[in-house]
Amino acid sequence: MAAYCALYESLTPERLEALEPLLSPDVRFIDPFNDVTGPAAVRRVFEHMFRQCADPRFQVLHTAMSGGTGYIQWYFFCGGVRVEGVSRVSFDAEGRVSRHEDFWDPARQLYERVPVLGALMRLLRRRLSAKAG
Repeated sequence: MAAYCALYESLTPERLEALEPLLSPDVRFIDPFNDVTGPAAVRRVFEHMFRQCADPRFQVLHTAMSGGTGYIQWYFFCGGVRVEGVSRVSFDAEGRVSRHEDFWDPARQLYERVPVLGALMRLLRRRLSAKAG
C-alpha cells in the first residue's frame, strides 16, 4: 500500500502510466461520480480530473491495513477547495489493487459552495438534521 499512496501524492498527468502496474486487470474504482472497471477506465477518471481541476493533488494523512484491505485518509486539493475523504482499497494475491472505493461527502464539501445550490443544500441539511437539546 505504501507504493500506491506514494504515487497518489505525486500523481501528475505525466505519471499516470505508473498507476497501471499497481492495478489488477479487473480493478474496480468507485467514487461519488464514477464506477468504472479496468486500468484504462481508471486512467480516464484521472485524466478527466487533471483536465477539470486546477492544480489537483492528494495528501495522505493516515493509512491502516487489515489483511488484504487498506484504508487511506486523505485530503484532495483542487484550486482553493480542500476535500477530506477516506478510501477503502482491496489488494489481490499479487498485491495489486483490485478495488478502490472513495468515501466523501460531495454535498457538504462541494455543492454547498455553489451559490443557489449551496443555499438549497444547507436548507435541506437543516430540515433533515436532528436538533440537539
